[in-house]
Amino acid sequence: MAQQTTGRGTFVPLAFGPGEAFQFDWSEDWAVLAGVRTKLQVAHFKLSHSRAFYLRAYPLQTHEMLFDAHNHAFAVLGGVPRRGIYDNMRTAVDRVRRGKERDVNARFAAMVSHFLFEAEFCNPASGWEKGQVEKNVRDARHRLWQVVPPFPSLPDLNAWLEERCVALWHEIEHGKLPGTVADIWTEEKNDLMPMPRPFDGFVEHTKRVSPTCLVHFERNRYSVPAPYANRPVSLRVYADRLVVAAEGQIVCEHQRLIERNHHGAGQTVYDWRHYLAVLQRKPGALRNGAPFLELPAAFKRLQAALLKQPGGDREMVEVLALVLHHDEQAVLAAVELALESGAASKTHILNVLHRLLDGKPAPAPVTSPQALKLSVEPQANVLRYDQLREVRYAS
Repeated sequence: MAQQTTGRGTFVPLAFGPGEAFQFDWSEDWAVLAGVRTKLQVAHFKLSHSRAFYLRAYPLQTHEMLFDAHNHAFAVLGGVPRRGIYDNMRTAVDRVRRGKERDVNARFAAMVSHFLFEAEFCNPASGWEKGQVEKNVRDARHRLWQVVPPFPSLPDLNAWLEERCVALWHEIEHGKLPGTVADIWTEEKNDLMPMPRPFDGFVEHTKRVSPTCLVHFERNRYSVPAPYANRPVSLRVYADRLVVAAEGQIVCEHQRLIERNHHGAGQTVYDWRHYLAVLQRKPGALRNGAPFLELPAAFKRLQAALLKQPGGDREMVEVLALVLHHDEQAVLAAVELALESGAASKTHILNVLHRLLDGKPAPAPVTSPQALKLSVEPQANVLRYDQLREVRYAS
């Protein structure tokens, strides 16, 4: 890497001490995920002294992806360098001013303060100021992306990338210092600042919950507990999940969906538990309610049995409402035991549930013979009635 001087094409070589700096850059690369060739945004980190590098792939170049990449990179690299060198990416710089002055994004500045390193930004269109990571982007294309196998999901790809990066440290010679990249990194690791707890890297949005208990984000819809319908909530967006908060408390959490097809209607993610408060007032909604199409198998079998009986809707709702007060797995176990016994009713399920929660064993079954046999069998003799009449007249 070098620093350009007055002459065109003239550079000054740069040298970095152990733990002094790392360089960061994004690249666009392709991989096959779940059978589909997918364009990815790849975060590149490289320690300037040991030249140890780390790659992590994301679907987007957004703040939450950037924060998540730093958390993983510093964990793998074994600590935090004292300085980070970046270009003027939008997720870090709101405005480029004269010279080295920058209006740094507030959330990016919060991350830098959390990890306690100094962020340094290159001059515009001066990629040579972070030439190590720029070269790493090129090298990764033939070292990794030309041989990358297909993967079922993005987390599987990232696990492979991390494994391959660490393996390549042991294969690549450092070039300027004797030994491999791994050898120099082992020495440099002692000069890195300790890794703090991961940065809580979310981007916050204010959303209003719809009357159908949904919040909208990126063309997709996510359910929220019914008590928060028609009310504002805070949506915290992470790289892989969405967290809904209200009144200073975490309300619910969903795995984040990222749709690459911008022409569809998006997807709706339901959690049937969020609609139980509504269902207790409107039990008839259980039959065709969209959130209840994905009930656990035991609940579906119970529903099929109860709906054949009068008042089965309300009884099923009361059983479902048990998960608001008891562990869901315990309720499911009670339902399965009740179905096996052939007594699919709310009363029996409550009985079984309380036995499970109290740790009491089920009562021993009562064994009885198939047919009772009398020791003295009655005789069909109508003449006995005449004998009774004779006794009466005689008296």
